[in-house]
Amino acid sequence: MAARPISTGYISFGLVNIPVKLYSTGEPSGSISFNMLHRKCKTRLKQQYICPTDNEIVPRDDMVKGYEFAKDQYVLFAAEELKAIEEERSKNIEIVEFVPQDKVDAVYFDGAYYLGPDKSSERAYHLLGEVMRQTKLFAIARHAARGKQVLVLIRPEGPGLLMQQLRYSDEVKPMSELEIPEAELKEAELKLAMQFVQQLAQPEFHAERYEDSVKKRLMEIIKAKIAGESVTIAPPEEPKGEVIDLMEALKASLAQLPAKSESQDAAAAAPPPAPAPEEERRPPQRSPNRPQAKDEGAKGKKRASKP
Repeated sequence: MAARPISTGYISFGLVNIPVKLYSTGEPSGSISFNMLHRKCKTRLKQQYICPTDNEIVPRDDMVKGYEFAKDQYVLFAAEELKAIEEERSKNIEIVEFVPQDKVDAVYFDGAYYLGPDKSSERAYHLLGEVMRQTKLFAIARHAARGKQVLVLIRPEGPGLLMQQLRYSDEVKPMSELEIPEAELKEAELKLAMQFVQQLAQPEFHAERYEDSVKKRLMEIIKAKIAGESVTIAPPEEPKGEVIDLMEALKASLAQLPAKSESQDAAAAAPPPAPAPEEERRPPQRSPNRPQAKDEGAKGKKRASKP
């Protein structure tokens, strides 16, 4: 199924405008969410705002926004004032500079979007991507979205482009605020730790090799409940005691790993096979008054396993 764009815009590259489509990088079916229900009748609850001073529900027409400048002291803003202050929405994604690809710390990264060509912009779109590949430079750009001026990084991703939203510097907590006491490292400890790291080292990261085991177990339980099965959830294991002797802990960790051969290194470098198509994971819609127990893939023998 082809991806659907969530918005459109254009990258301003000098005097060149490149029409693009924005796509979400997230998979909607990749997460599991729950609704809050009334235990008595299983009806979905609605959110309301209650004033603790007057002990009454406040309708939206009686709400105003305020900035707290001191304890319980606010300056008020009307909706018209905030609207006038907000950055006017623009489809322009203006490139302001290019920086080396390894000079933007990942701590500034926020949400990401795919960018695809739009309105016969393929040549300019691929030109920008190829220039960044060959120069190993990423584009820093800004555009207006949701009433704010957003800072973004544009970089090549596969055959296309990816737009990474960035935090501003005042939105990032500096590492200097942490209390990190110094410690003296012993050569023997460093050598053992290096051996352990080398045993686990891989030439590339393949996200396909990993899955959310908690989400997988939760989905099994959801399917079992939909099918009307009795589910027993095992309690989590007690955490193991802390190991005080660092050298002994490193030796024990290294002993648990199998020896790494050259053939294993070669196999690790190869990408994993494409995963088989998975069955639909989203549970069927249910009436709030009468839950349905219908899921063909969950009938029969599914039981919650111990984490």
